[in-house]
Amino acid sequence: MNQLIDPFKRPIEYVRLSVTDRCDLRCFYCMPEDHHQFQEPAEWLSFDEIQRVIGAFTRLGVSRIRITGGEPLVRRNVDQLVEKLAVLPGLDDLSMSTNAVSLSRFAQPLYAAGVRRLNVSLDTLQAERFKTITKGKLDKVIKGLMAAKEAGFSPIKINMVVMKGINDDEVEDMVEFCLKHDFTLRFIETMPMGSSGLEATDHYQDLQEIKHRLQQHYDLIPSFMPGGGPARYFNIAGSKANIGFITPISQHFCDTCNRVRLSADGTLYMCLGQEHNFPLRPLLRAGISDHELENAIRAAIDLKPEKHEFNEKPEQVVRFMSFTGG
Repeated sequence: MNQLIDPFKRPIEYVRLSVTDRCDLRCFYCMPEDHHQFQEPAEWLSFDEIQRVIGAFTRLGVSRIRITGGEPLVRRNVDQLVEKLAVLPGLDDLSMSTNAVSLSRFAQPLYAAGVRRLNVSLDTLQAERFKTITKGKLDKVIKGLMAAKEAGFSPIKINMVVMKGINDDEVEDMVEFCLKHDFTLRFIETMPMGSSGLEATDHYQDLQEIKHRLQQHYDLIPSFMPGGGPARYFNIAGSKANIGFITPISQHFCDTCNRVRLSADGTLYMCLGQEHNFPLRPLLRAGISDHELENAIRAAIDLKPEKHEFNEKPEQVVRFMSFTGG
């Protein structure tokens, strides 16, 4: 069986697929409000090109795909792309990350097309604070979450970037919200991605402190959840709810990294915290064969670094989080 192994003997089984660098929110730690230097749609991979690349990955042993952005729901007819990917042999897990602003309209079509799991970004339950962080409206996100729950998505994971002095006082409120609605909650540390990410590190919150705080209120039992990502999960005793901690700064997980990222323009990024990349779009549009495409992917994986350097070189990554896909 084909399998992708990076230079540090880590199997690569997971691709995060960005379908657009655009977003309908402006979370200050992800994309500055005045940022308007977006790619032209002609620079994005077409749905057929995406299907071809992901098909090559699945032939090489990748079994998990997460569709991301920017915000993937701003890409027109994204449910049609889901249909193209869902039928690929070897693909066991097709999921999506979204801010849920438009999810009330797309929940049913996405589920019908083949997505079964969702990660939803939600940093606060306070409407005014949500507007300050994202420039958007909280009620649209809540409506989208309820539509996703009704459509049958499971699990629905809430991603909360915890920021000191901004929303760290809502940690317990978010736990109770997720308990009420049977959502999984994941806390995430800020990362120095681009100028906006560097600014957000002024509000960095060590999640080890948050975990200790929660242990004063809840009995947290180590647990596991499917998905292939880096979260360390704990079950809240007496419930079905899980809490995850994603700690790229305080406890990095580079030694078990199993993923690469494909940006909307067809560039493979081997690490979120490094600039190692391999452009596939020029090869695709030059008429590369499937065999040559698989060899190009293998060559790209050989560029994967051992670890990020967020701590040592926080200014190193100049691209915004929204460009790479998180």
